[in-house]
Amino acid sequence: MAESDPTPVLHDDPSDGAAKRGAKRDSLFLLTTISDESGRPLGKARVRNLSETGLMADCESSFRDGDRLVVDLRGVGEVSGRVTWVRGDRIGFAFDQQIDPQAARKPVSGNSAALPQYLRQLPRVAKFSR
Repeated sequence: MAESDPTPVLHDDPSDGAAKRGAKRDSLFLLTTISDESGRPLGKARVRNLSETGLMADCESSFRDGDRLVVDLRGVGEVSGRVTWVRGDRIGFAFDQQIDPQAARKPVSGNSAALPQYLRQLPRVAKFSR
């Protein structure tokens, strides 16, 4: 490949860093659930970074390269794909379809009665005049 060619080089080794990724990653800390393609729960994971094409996560369950999974991302929904690499409890996961990674950062709105008391907004109190 010529030096002026902007096409990214993709490698199989995850330790290679940014050279192996084609999509811009967004670092974040997001809890998610993982299931198999039939919907059977396989555990929880902490997403460390997210892009349009995949994610990297710390998982409480063990997976193998090539495993087909579904992750439930807040603000995005269920996303299917496959494990592309495994290092200890950390995995690389490639989505079958691109997503909008910014949707996972948007606040979740809904019924505040379902929120724990410590997360609910306090009511405004009128100020007393002297």
